[in-house]
Amino acid sequence: MHGQSTKVEALADVLSQGEILILTGAGISTDSGIPDYRDPDGRARNTAPMTFQRFVACPEERRRYWARSHVGWPRVAAARPNASHRAVAELEQAGLLAHTVTQNVDGLHTAAGSRQVIDLHGRLDVVACLQCHVRRPRIEIALRLDAVNPGFLEEVADDVLRPDGDVVLSDEAVARFRMVSCRRCDGPVKPDVVYFGEQVPRDRFARALDLVEQSAALVVLGSSLAVGSGYRFVTAAAKRDIPIVIVTRGLTRGDRHASLKIDAALGDVLPTATARALEPRPSGRVAGPGSAHQAPEKALSEL
Repeated sequence: MHGQSTKVEALADVLSQGEILILTGAGISTDSGIPDYRDPDGRARNTAPMTFQRFVACPEERRRYWARSHVGWPRVAAARPNASHRAVAELEQAGLLAHTVTQNVDGLHTAAGSRQVIDLHGRLDVVACLQCHVRRPRIEIALRLDAVNPGFLEEVADDVLRPDGDVVLSDEAVARFRMVSCRRCDGPVKPDVVYFGEQVPRDRFARALDLVEQSAALVVLGSSLAVGSGYRFVTAAAKRDIPIVIVTRGLTRGDRHASLKIDAALGDVLPTATARALEPRPSGRVAGPGSAHQAPEKALSEL
């Protein structure tokens, strides 16, 4: 049995090789105050996320979603990148990442300074019309909702944020909430994110999955891999027989494929591993592809 410090060293060694594809999930944003979907045992929390089918089919479901999301949005918008987001950005800036793919919709990787990011499930800070497909900044919709619902945020400001960035409201609060629609065509609008029951846009998913073919290792950060779109990256990496590292609390769907699994909070592991990966080597430069460091396969096989 190897201790966590040994595993952190092994993670640092993998990162230092370069050409790493990072896949992140909700666990990377918990230190920024955004809750995740699962407890440390990997079990789903008692939440009922909005589905695409319900949102599209029922005006009252859209009203309920927008009322709850409008209250939660200022807290999501106020979230700031944490040490793990910054670590990923530092790895990119050092030239060690092939790319970052995130399942999160909070935009915190970009806010931390990462530039090579695919937001697999979209972004909460953008709103799209379901009818004419025009996209607008979320702040614009938020201001319009404030204007037609004066005082609403103050009345319900103490509710607890949920993983989807919304809050639980009473039926009475939802009933008095007024909606807005697309200014171009008067169609219904939704955050430009992939809801449960909705497919990731095909071109976006194909572009992200192709990155596995260009990478020397896959590092999964803060994801249980319960959603099929995320798990596909692990199976693709396993098919290529490249190292797969998973760092998250609790069990994941991809554990049997992992070359290295670290069961810990990301904030306790990733910043330290990144700092070690970025340490100058005897050559005076950060280790990267072609360095004299041992190969990731060898380092992981020894754990």
